[in-house]
Amino acid sequence: GAVVMGGLFAAIAALTIPDAPPMVVLTTMALAGMTAGAIWLAIGGALRHYRAVNETISSLLLNYIAIALLNHLVTSTFRDPESLNHPSTHHIGEANMIGLIPGTDLHWGLAFGIVACVLSWFLMHHTVFGFSSQIAGGNVRAAQIAGLPVGRLILIVCCVAGAAGGLAGMVEVAAIHGRANDTLNANYGYAGILVAFVARNNPLAIIPVAVLLGGIRASSGLLQRVHELPDATVLVMQGIIFLVILFSETLYGRFSRMPKEGAA
Repeated sequence: GAVVMGGLFAAIAALTIPDAPPMVVLTTMALAGMTAGAIWLAIGGALRHYRAVNETISSLLLNYIAIALLNHLVTSTFRDPESLNHPSTHHIGEANMIGLIPGTDLHWGLAFGIVACVLSWFLMHHTVFGFSSQIAGGNVRAAQIAGLPVGRLILIVCCVAGAAGGLAGMVEVAAIHGRANDTLNANYGYAGILVAFVARNNPLAIIPVAVLLGGIRASSGLLQRVHELPDATVLVMQGIIFLVILFSETLYGRFSRMPKEGAA
C-alpha cells in the first residue's frame, strides 16, 4: 500500500510543477512519495496502538483500498487522455526520469535501496531508537515493563517503514514507468515479507537476498521464452525457497532441543 500511494502521489506532485528544474521535481516527488507512504502505513500503526489490531494484517488489508484508490484516480481525475487501453497519469517528462548507472542496465534506484539498507542497519544497531524498537518488536510486555513508550515506537516505526515504501514507489515511477498506473500493484509487499524473512530482519542481509529474489523474479520472461515455462514458475520458485527455509528452521529448532547423547 505504501508503495502504491508513494508512486501515485509522487507522480501527481511532479505534474503540479511541470516547468521546474529536474532536481526540484525529483526532490518534490521523493518528499511527496515518502509522506504519502508514511501516512498510509501510520494507519496500521494507529490501529495496532489504539485497537490492538495486528499491523501486518491491517496493512495487507489496506493494500486493497490503496489499489482501489489508485485505479479510481488514474481512470478519472488524473488520467492522461492518450492512455486509452492502459489508464495512467500524464508522463512526468523524460528530463525528470532517473537515469541508469553508467556501464550497466540498472537504474539508480538500486543504489538508493543499498543506501537505505545501510542506514537502516546503523539506525537499528547503533541508536537508542533502534535498540528500543528491537525490544518492543521482540517482546512487547518486556518493553512495557522497561518503561518504553511502545505505542509511540510502533507509530514511528510504521511511519519510517511507510516512508521507505513510498520512496520505493517514487523510484518505480521516476526510474521505470514515468507515470502512475496499475503496474505499481506488483505484489512488492509480499515479496518484501519473503525477503525480510529470509534475511532474518537483518538490513545488511537484505541486500544479497533482495538481489537473489529480484533476479529470480526478473528471469520470468527468459523462462517463458527459452524453456516455455508458465509465468507462475517464478512464484513457485519463491514459494519453494520460503518452505525450505521454514522447514530447515523447524528441524533445527527440534534437533537443538533434543538431549545430547551421553548427557546426564
